[in-house]
Amino acid sequence: MTDKLNKGVTRRQLLFTSATTVAVGAAASAKAATLVGVPQWVPFDHNGPQHYDTPGWHFFSAEQAREIEAIVERLIPADDLSVSGKDAGCAVFIDRQLAGEYGTFARLYREGPFEKGTPTQGDQSPLNPRERYTLGLAALGKYCQAQFQKPFSGLSAEQRDQVLAALENGTAALDGIDSKLFFQQVLGNTMEGFFADPIYGGNREMVSWKMIGFPGARYDYRDYIGQHNQKLDLVPLSIIGSSAWNKKG
Repeated sequence: MTDKLNKGVTRRQLLFTSATTVAVGAAASAKAATLVGVPQWVPFDHNGPQHYDTPGWHFFSAEQAREIEAIVERLIPADDLSVSGKDAGCAVFIDRQLAGEYGTFARLYREGPFEKGTPTQGDQSPLNPRERYTLGLAALGKYCQAQFQKPFSGLSAEQRDQVLAALENGTAALDGIDSKLFFQQVLGNTMEGFFADPIYGGNREMVSWKMIGFPGARYDYRDYIGQHNQKLDLVPLSIIGSSAWNKKG
């Protein structure tokens, strides 16, 4: 090695040459292929969402879906600004999320011990979202039958609001699950569905984006940088990219 270094070959060059030789040899032994052109790329190709237009319910039974739609309809009631949570597709959004990895908390650490946390520690429940909805909806049905002799979906708007308020403040005793935990789970998912990209099932026709003036999933805004204090009235765009979802409200 001393002779090579003396002839002008640096140690860095020698190491680089050796590494290149190893890499070429490994590629040859693996029968590496040469790619020509631009590889095709499709959004969500390897980890796609449960798409909005896939038919039927993916997690909920028909009975569960009816109750969830009744809940989201009251959590976000229709008014002069937008349609209800039900008509915006919030129940569909929740159903698709529960059918995927979110439903089982597959990406979270799920080993115990599970202890009751302080208010500042947040959610410490051992139940994943699928379990929360299954237990919560069954317990809610029993509660409403005991109180009104009807399921939640059969109650009047005033009665539904009364039940939801009892869940929120914890005065409604549910079997197998804390009422506050169930309420917070459904409320959080409902809000997510209302404002999420339509590709996930909610925010149909981008109703919430049009309501708040959010332009959606646009590639860049260079054409608008210099337009200060001007109302742009940009048509919101979805990841879906279909003109059917890009109507100006």
